[in-house]
Amino acid sequence: MAVDQQAVRRHLSEFVSSRRGVEAYVEPPTNVTATTVILIAHDGEWTRRAAGSRQAAFELAAGLGVPVYDVLQTGYPSRMREWNSRQRGKS
Repeated sequence: MAVDQQAVRRHLSEFVSSRRGVEAYVEPPTNVTATTVILIAHDGEWTRRAAGSRQAAFELAAGLGVPVYDVLQTGYPSRMREWNSRQRGKS
């Protein structure tokens, strides 16, 4: 399945421009998903989009002007888990 790079870039750009302290994490492909980029804001709010390939993911994140990390090397920041926990508590 092809990735609509324009739609992905637009979504991620909007996320970056509307939140503070955003960092990008490149996630490896799995059996059911392509390589993805996950953006995580200062408060742990996050969004994820398919990027097509590892190289495309790093290029996309770098083009957004945010720090970019390989999640296999860094893991996910604790603020993301904390945000997820807060969201579950709201339901």
